[in-house]
Amino acid sequence: MKKSLLIVLLFILSQGIILATEEQHSSEDHAEKKEFNVSSFIFDHITDSHEWHIATYKGKHISIPLPIILYSKNSGWHFFMSSEFHHGHSDYSFNGGKLRLMLEGENKGKIVELDEEEQEISQLPIDLSITKNVAALMISLAIMLWIFIRVAKTYSQQRGRAPTGLQNFIEAIVIFIREEVAKPSIGEKKHERFMPYLLMVFFFILLNNLLGLIPLFPGGANVTGNINITFLLAILTFLTTNLSSNKSYWKHIFNAPGVPWWLKFPLPIIPMVEFLGLLSKPFALMIRLFANITAGHIIILAFYCLIFFFGNIHYTIGLGTSLFSIPFTIFMTLLELLVAFVQAFIFTLLSATFIGAAVEEQH
Repeated sequence: MKKSLLIVLLFILSQGIILATEEQHSSEDHAEKKEFNVSSFIFDHITDSHEWHIATYKGKHISIPLPIILYSKNSGWHFFMSSEFHHGHSDYSFNGGKLRLMLEGENKGKIVELDEEEQEISQLPIDLSITKNVAALMISLAIMLWIFIRVAKTYSQQRGRAPTGLQNFIEAIVIFIREEVAKPSIGEKKHERFMPYLLMVFFFILLNNLLGLIPLFPGGANVTGNINITFLLAILTFLTTNLSSNKSYWKHIFNAPGVPWWLKFPLPIIPMVEFLGLLSKPFALMIRLFANITAGHIIILAFYCLIFFFGNIHYTIGLGTSLFSIPFTIFMTLLELLVAFVQAFIFTLLSATFIGAAVEEQH
């Protein structure tokens, strides 16, 4: 327990060092600005990017360049590394034009194409780049493959023995999902069919939630706080639910039993309400996960930013602010560890509930 707490505190301290050095760099490059822009600083950290920023030390960025893959109707395909942009301070030139990474404006964070006269072309290139979130997604999938292949190999080699270590941890979670989520929600006879999907969703969300709390590579990416990722997870649950549904499920949507006929014909009020409910379920899954994870990151960063915000007034005020800001940050980080498990559980439970309603036989 002491070792785990020490690791958490080290993560928090390292995050503080990273944010502090970035604030120093920001003040050096923008000395003319007297106020620290809290909102811009926070959203730059939780949004996706074309490079994996590690830290800023003495005005120099330390980052991992990522592949840029673009297609433009005007100039075709472009393949290069994000280091060509030099953190947005240089353009990538090619025959007939340039590509620029926008640092401000309505296209902030996007890559725009410039013509020979360096005028911005209105139509944005199709961006298929490996961004920070995409790279983090690949890393988390690699970690999951390594964990489950290792656990499966251990089971095959130690048949009949009690599980230990990582195997014991994974087995406890699998049994919990099966006994407390899948069986009560889907049923004794049909739950095994959906166990692989439920386990995949749970471990994927849990792992990325935990990695998002680690400020050091390969952590720090806001994968489950990205609306595109949560949208895809919600769509997967939606497709699994409706493609596995039976006749009784659709009957309750379009011709609900026990409902007066005048609520179904000539104006199908109840069918429309049921159909809207069908669409609102994945929407609720998407927003719930996205909002909870993103809000946690924003609150933690906001507590850190209080130090820099008041430190711009006077360094002693910033030092005094840190006396309550850092304890609150530690508390929020520990709370986010709990939220990481809770949100993975809630998404899995609701997915199992929706699937159970779709495969339930008519009484």
